[in-house]
Amino acid sequence: MPQAEPLQQMVYHSPLGAVAVAEAGGMITGLSWSGRTTQVSPLLREACAQLDAYFAGKLQDFDLPLDMGQGFQGQVRRAMAAIPFGQTRTYGDLAREIGVPAQAIGQACGANPIPILIPCHRVLAATGLGGFSAKGGVDSKVFLLRLEGAASLLI
Repeated sequence: MPQAEPLQQMVYHSPLGAVAVAEAGGMITGLSWSGRTTQVSPLLREACAQLDAYFAGKLQDFDLPLDMGQGFQGQVRRAMAAIPFGQTRTYGDLAREIGVPAQAIGQACGANPIPILIPCHRVLAATGLGGFSAKGGVDSKVFLLRLEGAASLLI
């Protein structure tokens, strides 16, 4: 049985704190608020450069190979990735698109292993912000929505 490629990760210092961007098999597989730099690859350097540009307001669409996952989780991640910069959708919007209950969408958003790069912060509840499972919770979600010019939705 072939051995899996070792996980590589690089810590990126964002306005939301230090985040570890992870790569395996030539794809970005995670972004978390814990971890340390291990082996640094050209892909991880590029991911951090794109995050720099995003937080500086110079990049709206990430151009990185992202592990979207399989099955239902993959469907939801692809639907989130299709939401344009500065726009939002509701859990219900995605639920109708995929044909599942809105609660399932919320759970899939909460399980997103690559927040920011797969923009789960752009998915809102029908009557409010909804949650955000990354460090900082809803405050981080509000920061990202404001960064993208979606702040009018917060009033």
